Amino acid sequence: MITDNYIVKVCGMRDVDNIREVEALGIDWMGFIFWPKSSRYVSEVPAYLPKNCKRVGVFVDASIGDVMSQAETFSLDIIQLHGQESPSYIAQLTSHLSALTSIKIIKALNIATTADLEATKRYEGVVDYFLFDTKGKMVGGNGEKFDWSVLEAYHGSTPFLLSGGIGPDDAERVRAFNHPKCIGIDLNSKFELSPALKDVNMLRNFLSSF
Repeated sequence: MITDNYIVKVCGMRDVDNIREVEALGIDWMGFIFWPKSSRYVSEVPAYLPKNCKRVGVFVDASIGDVMSQAETFSLDIIQLHGQESPSYIAQLTSHLSALTSIKIIKALNIATTADLEATKRYEGVVDYFLFDTKGKMVGGNGEKFDWSVLEAYHGSTPFLLSGGIGPDDAERVRAFNHPKCIGIDLNSKFELSPALKDVNMLRNFLSSF
């Protein structure tokens, strides 16, 4: 159920003008992908970074040193871990990040069945949020949906964002989804003109329906 404090995250940003335009829509979080294999990989610092929404850095099995470097360079507010990062790795990372500011941690988990939710138990108390994505060939950005009813079996205490192929035609489906721990949605490939370039009008129309 969408509420006034529901978080809207737009991920996979890179183009300077596009960053400005998407930020102007009033979104809450903006994601930058630091995984070299991604078509949305950010290899250099854009000339403009958002000031009115939180900056999220997305990493896949990166070294702690690499995460730290990008966190400082981009003044990240949130770190999203989308690989096989272990709870012990995250504990070490959190310890290092404490030297900067209060950076939050998201652990992305790929979901297909209720059995996949078992992984959440390993991370309870270790991360600030989960991001539930579709299990696919790529670690993320597959543009495919999963059966959200699977999440009825999630009874953990960690809040989560809903991801996985959410597109312009899913506004009603998002509105109808109701879980006490769902705090927001993650939008990416279904709102793109090309990798890392978002269709601003499409995003605007989608967001205006809430």
